[in-house]
Amino acid sequence: MTTPGSDDWLRPLGSTGLTVSAVCAGGALLAGMPEIFGYDVSPAEAISVVRAVLDSPLRWIDTSNGYGDGESERRIGQALADHGGLPPDFLVATKVDAAGNDYSGARVRASVAESKQRLGLDQLPLVYLHDPEFHDFDSMRDAVDTLMRLRDEGEIGHVGLAGGNVRELERYLDLGGFEVVLVHNRWSLVDHSAGPLIERALADGVAVVNAAIYGGGILANPSGGSRNYGYREAPEATLQAVAAMDKACRDHGVDLATAALQHSVNDPRISGTVIGFSKPARLDQLVTALETELPAELLDRLADLLPDKRYWLEEPR
Repeated sequence: MTTPGSDDWLRPLGSTGLTVSAVCAGGALLAGMPEIFGYDVSPAEAISVVRAVLDSPLRWIDTSNGYGDGESERRIGQALADHGGLPPDFLVATKVDAAGNDYSGARVRASVAESKQRLGLDQLPLVYLHDPEFHDFDSMRDAVDTLMRLRDEGEIGHVGLAGGNVRELERYLDLGGFEVVLVHNRWSLVDHSAGPLIERALADGVAVVNAAIYGGGILANPSGGSRNYGYREAPEATLQAVAAMDKACRDHGVDLATAALQHSVNDPRISGTVIGFSKPARLDQLVTALETELPAELLDRLADLLPDKRYWLEEPR
């Protein structure tokens, strides 16, 4: 089991030469977007979270130019400034924002420049092409080529690919040049859609980062009343699996969120698991969850409860 301080807590990020912690702090909540998340996070609260992360075992944070129109990056940048700068062993990863529907090479350059200014960094260590599945594949080559050129020019360190749709992400991996792939909602206790993508990435030497492991919250708070998984209404089979998994965990004295976290973190194929939170106390809860021993009997039961692939967000070919 991976826990802070253990030998496998720090991991190589594929072939990038970077070393990261098994858990990455997610920066979306820090933007303060109540229209999306249902509650607000003030600038002071967000900055306090980032400062707590900087002093924690977590050694990287994930954000995007587009989170809150750049507000996530601004708050992270302020926290870094308050901290006295970016620690040498800490990584900030961000994503390109298409600013509506503009994924031109010029927009990619502008997005990178905006991120550098907000974060207060001369070079961005890792920049992802963000949500390319919402754009026409044939129109995206200039954006991809520009990101690669920015790496060659030293403006960014490494190029990643971040999105949800597994088949579309595989199309972009076919282009070559990507060093990290981040996929969300598709490798969790109830959905293994990303299995082929993970195997493909590892075969190509591309690091895998897993995000949205709670499916939007249902695996973190199964009694909260949500019927959604991955930003859409969940099939009844998925809801039944969540309820059965929750009961199995409670029968063993643990919570479902802990099992969902460890399902990703303890997978040796996954370099990092992105976890979003908006309060410093959540860090202590995270450490406790990572230190919790899950009985083999429970792990076997959870594996048996995985819904059939026809109920996943994407049924593998």
